[in-house]
Amino acid sequence: MMNFRQRMGWVGVALFLLLSIFAAYLVFEVVSLERVQSDGSLALPPAVSAHLPPLPVWAWASVFLVPYLQLFLFLFSCTRADPRAVGYCVLPVCIFLLCSRRDAPKPANHRAGLLIHMKQVRMSEEQTVSLVDVLEEDEELEEEASAVLAGSDSDHCSYPQGYVKRQALYACNTCTPQGGEAAGVCLACSYTCHEGHDLFELYTKRNFRCDCGNRKFSELQCKLHPEKDDANTLNKYSHNFFGLYCTCRRPYPDPDDQVEDEMIQCVVCEDWLHGRHLGCAVPDCVEMQEMICESCMNQHVFLWAYAAHLAVQGPTLQTKEEKGEQSEAGVPKKEEKGEEMVEPSCKRSRQEAEQSCRLKALKEAGQKTDQSGAVFWPSGWRSRLCSCSTCQVQLADAGLSFLLDEADTVLAYENKGKTNEQRQQGHDPLMSALDNLNRVQQLEIIHGYNDMKTELKDFLQTFAAEGKVVTSDDIRQFFEQQSRKRRRADSGPFFS
Repeated sequence: MMNFRQRMGWVGVALFLLLSIFAAYLVFEVVSLERVQSDGSLALPPAVSAHLPPLPVWAWASVFLVPYLQLFLFLFSCTRADPRAVGYCVLPVCIFLLCSRRDAPKPANHRAGLLIHMKQVRMSEEQTVSLVDVLEEDEELEEEASAVLAGSDSDHCSYPQGYVKRQALYACNTCTPQGGEAAGVCLACSYTCHEGHDLFELYTKRNFRCDCGNRKFSELQCKLHPEKDDANTLNKYSHNFFGLYCTCRRPYPDPDDQVEDEMIQCVVCEDWLHGRHLGCAVPDCVEMQEMICESCMNQHVFLWAYAAHLAVQGPTLQTKEEKGEQSEAGVPKKEEKGEEMVEPSCKRSRQEAEQSCRLKALKEAGQKTDQSGAVFWPSGWRSRLCSCSTCQVQLADAGLSFLLDEADTVLAYENKGKTNEQRQQGHDPLMSALDNLNRVQQLEIIHGYNDMKTELKDFLQTFAAEGKVVTSDDIRQFFEQQSRKRRRADSGPFFS
């Protein structure tokens, strides 16, 4: 729906075009093409040419064309919802574009350029952004990366450890491209043996042994641990090792997919699936939950019995449960009476032995759930699974014994990585050197650090206020000023 300004703008554009047509007709009638001389100048009537210098046709056209376009651009901008999207001036806009293209600073790396681009988009949407937001987002990305990578050894190949319980893995598209045998390498080998290669980040995988340099790598030998078996027979591979994910088998990020969607990992097959391909609604706080995809649920049918009682219930399932509770409103009184009755210990022990299997009790409860779509499980759900001997055998036969291990979760792995990171930060050599100084020296260093932090914050705030990008020359200039101040302070006052 156009407002009054937009409607008047279109009226002005229409009148402007009509007047332009009328003016062009008069110009070609009064000043015909016959007045254009062979040298390109315009032969005007003597009364007019006496007051004007002889100029080529293109010069006169420029003189009249710039104001003409300026007026048209102004009228056309009034027809837009946001006039600033068009602009009001022709020459200033052209000069600005040329200058900005020439003086645009290049980002230090791809990640910095990506962050700057994200912040520019956010500035255009929210109109307000601070440098603190950029630093906080960058710190959050570093924390997420350290949570995944700090749990793995970045200096030594993990092959001697055997099939590692959980570790960060990569697949090398340079050494094992699609069409060959799938292979995975550990974090240390991705740094040392596959530096500069095209790698697929696989996040974490369980019970995997590093393949770097084995038979699958015909032209590469592991630099960290050359002596390896030809193949690791217990490793499990999927299309993830060729850079494809989800049931749609597409890469991530997908250049052809314009839909913004999050990827969620199945805790059984460890494949990554788009939220829109799960067949169910994605609940809130999905970071604190685990997900089992529909394919794995149908492959291991007994998991549906647990899902009816332990899984995160959607709106439909909650409604069914509420109806079931209402229909059994008269039953609890009888059950409460039964619970209040004290039975003999021998009878109670026989019943406990018969009902020791939680899975059997859940199946007998008869609660049903819609057996379609992926299933989300709340935090701590693994501890509520049945661990009787029969269920342990069933889980082992299905290859799901890890579900009884709370330490197998990705959250436990990330917490381990954060603990290792904090432990490494606790042994900072700079802090160790600071401990060896006396109290006066420590106070001087602390005061100097606080002063530099305050001045650096004030220095960066000027760039944030003006919306400028901080370059390496700006940082170098800042520290040169700090160095000059330090020299002046060390030299002390002069007395005559």
